[in-house]
Amino acid sequence: MKRHFADILADKTIKNADNISDASVRKSYSTLSSVCGMVCNILLFALKLFAGIITSSIAVMTDAFNNLADCAGCIVTLLGCRMAAKPADKEHPYGHGRMEYLTALGLSALIFIMGAKLIKESVGKMISPSPVKLTVLSFAILIISVAVKLMMFSLNDRLGKRIDSVVLAAVAKDSLGDVAATSAAALSLILSEFTSLPFDGIAGALVSLLILRSGFEIVKDTADELLGSPADPETVDRLEKLICSNERILGVHDILIHSYGPSNIIGSCHAEIADTETFVGAHELVDSVEREVLEKLGIKLTIHMDPAAVNDSRTAELRRKLGDFLSQTDSRLSFHDLRVCRSPDGDRLSFDLSVPYGFSMSDTELKKAAADVFADDGLDLRITIDRR
Repeated sequence: MKRHFADILADKTIKNADNISDASVRKSYSTLSSVCGMVCNILLFALKLFAGIITSSIAVMTDAFNNLADCAGCIVTLLGCRMAAKPADKEHPYGHGRMEYLTALGLSALIFIMGAKLIKESVGKMISPSPVKLTVLSFAILIISVAVKLMMFSLNDRLGKRIDSVVLAAVAKDSLGDVAATSAAALSLILSEFTSLPFDGIAGALVSLLILRSGFEIVKDTADELLGSPADPETVDRLEKLICSNERILGVHDILIHSYGPSNIIGSCHAEIADTETFVGAHELVDSVEREVLEKLGIKLTIHMDPAAVNDSRTAELRRKLGDFLSQTDSRLSFHDLRVCRSPDGDRLSFDLSVPYGFSMSDTELKKAAADVFADDGLDLRITIDRR
């Protein structure tokens, strides 16, 4: 199977390239991306500026300065990711990993400023158009630029996915936007040869709008990370399978994952363990699972132990009744933490219902329906709704 050129480049230039949870390795990835980006963008700026001068095209000039902004963005990315690699300290006990997200916001700010400036100049060119001149050299420069930007998109997209970096994903998305921008500039040169309509100014405005759109998408993706986006389903699935691979773990639920940067993920969950386990034995069990999760997934996990009755016929019957009710109501519903607490004053049944967001029944309606299932069992019910 043919390997991607980005993988080959990373493996040859980065020590321990597969250890992506290491902050220094992640810094090396960002350095590789930034250095490649600065070299390419400076070259493209010089070529497009020359092409813009000889064609008198505002669209080409706009695209040239877009590359200059991209070069500045590479510098911001490089500095930001270096700061993100700093270890935890007294003021930042969870490390500096989220600096990657702030870096992406800084990159988007540069894009917005450049886009707004260029759209103003393009509108002026539409109002007062001037003739442009297509040359073979200028057109060839734009075609080369498209090829280089496609290569940069592929490089950053691959590196970003390899280390799960929102910054490199943003850089890749910006490169793809540059492909559309340069293509629009090339098209405007061709159209200007056949009409006096201000296609050059129109293309310049279109390029500027594409630049602004790219900045908006970066802000949106980064804001989701800062506000707390849901954990990656694949990560949650791998975590569940790893925990439940231990036969003494009967089930897992209430998984919470918090990201303080891609290299610093903290989580918690509840694991069901047979109530026949000793306290010391259960403690040793969850400790060993936590260590395994850290070693294999890089997640600093805290496990809360929930005792599960495994030899109680009454508890088993109550589980069956609740399971039948949920499967008949909606297959998306599930329960956990079901336990019976016996006392002279009467038995108490407690359980949590996992309910998807947007479920049609309100919490009160669902609790009442679940309580009706046990109406003849003489139980004091404690039902908790767990929205997910």
